[in-house]
Formats: sequence, structure tokens, C-alpha cells
Amino acid sequence: MSQNILIVEDDAHINNLLKEALEKENFVCEQAFSGSEAKLLVEMKSYSLILLDLMLPGISGEEVLSVIRSKSRTPVIVLTAKDSLDEKVDILVNGADDYITKPFEIKEVLARIGVQLRHSASGQPENSSVITCSDLMLDRQNFTVTVNNTLLPKITRQEFAILELLARHPKRVFSKEEIFEYAWDEPYMGETKTLDVHISNIRKKIKKVTDREYIETVWGIGYKLY
Repeated sequence: MSQNILIVEDDAHINNLLKEALEKENFVCEQAFSGSEAKLLVEMKSYSLILLDLMLPGISGEEVLSVIRSKSRTPVIVLTAKDSLDEKVDILVNGADDYITKPFEIKEVLARIGVQLRHSASGQPENSSVITCSDLMLDRQNFTVTVNNTLLPKITRQEFAILELLARHPKRVFSKEEIFEYAWDEPYMGETKTLDVHISNIRKKIKKVTDREYIETVWGIGYKLY
């Protein structure tokens, strides 16, 4: 069965370019050119993945993302012209699974879509699979993370995978390469910014519910949970 992708982009040229490239890879594509149109579609239908621009007429991409997250864990890749670290962190905090900075190469879009779909397919939780480390608990069945019985908001797939790896082996130091390849399911090419953004994102979410530091940076090596 073909996987269906919703492309939300108000620039008709970019939207059509993405649709053409994805259909060549045998994806079924649907297009939305405004936030209002996208909101209507995600409320009525289910998709394998959503490509979402933020600067949209009607309602914003951030509002569309909020609607998506209120009803599903559908992988969302944000297309953005924002390139500052804080802006990228905000995108992930708000529930996106990944982001691609404009202008982009189609090959990169296809690669990132492939990663998200692999995670979506392989990440189906095993029943009663709960991982605990001190007062941190990960529930793979419901895809939730709690600290002191308080639910952490809007945990993405990569954030969950990072915490899962660290929580299964507390106090063990994992290199950035090991964490990246586990969470993204792709070869580590030496770029650390994406992983660092996700670690920062996790820390901010934890800090909202407790003052305890769970993830320790081991300088020159990577990270560990303690």
C-alpha cells in the first residue's frame, strides 16, 4: 500500500516540485496551500507523513502543528526559513519530528522523509513495554515520558528514542555517534547540531517539571543518564 503524504506549502512552485519528486518515489501526495486548508484536511484524514511550512495564509503552520498533535503522532517535518538555534528548538518543542531549512535540496527532503517513515514503521510499541530509571518512566505502548508522575509535553520520536537508549543503560556514557545512529536510524556524518538541539529540547521539557538534571554531558565523548 502506498504511503500518503500531505504537503502544506503556500508557494505553488515549491509545493508542486515536492509533489512531483515524491510521486516519482511512489508516494501518494495531497496538497494544501493555506493553513486553513491544511487544518481541514488533517481533521478529516490520516496521513503517513506531513511536510509543513510555517508561514502560511489563513492560520499559521504552528497552529496546524498543534491541531495535528492534538489528534495523532503522525510524523511532521517542518519546512522553515528560520535558521537560528532558538527558532529550531522552538519548532521541535512544539511537536515537530524534524525540520528542513529553506532553501533545500530535494534529495535531503527524500532522505529525511525516509528516516521518519522508518521510525514510524519500526517504532510500533510492544505491549506493556515500560522503561524506568529512578523517577523517569518511558511507556512505549503509549509513547509517553513522565517524571515524578508528571507527563512531559509533546515528546517527539527522536527525543523518545534518545531517552530510551539512555534509560535502558543508566550511567553508561554514549557517544554522540551512538545516540544519533540509534535515534535517527542513519549513519552519523559528524554533524552534532541536530542531536544537540534535541538534547537541549529534552532538558527544557524536564526542567519544567523538576530541577533535577537527568542528562549529563560528558565533554569530548557524549551523554549519559544519571
